[in-house]
Amino acid sequence: LKDEALKNARSNQPSGASFGSIFKNPKNDFAGRLIEAVGLKGFSKGDAMLSDKHANFLINKKNASFEDAFFLIELARKKVFEEFGINLENEVIII
Repeated sequence: LKDEALKNARSNQPSGASFGSIFKNPKNDFAGRLIEAVGLKGFSKGDAMLSDKHANFLINKKNASFEDAFFLIELARKKVFEEFGINLENEVIII
């Protein structure tokens, strides 16, 4: 069972340097699907990128700045709210 979970994660989640999952899934939907639906899958700013494999993952392509990462987080939240009226809740803690 553990091996299956790891295999599933590897096939559906990006490899390499990432911030992990950005948002919690809202009730009855998936944050990654919503982010993809507003056209942000694979979108980047500087070296920060919303994964082209799973849109709810934030990737550090090389030397991503906090500002670029935060910009993408807020852009995704704004676009999803504008399109679907859903306020995505952070999974990551921003200090």
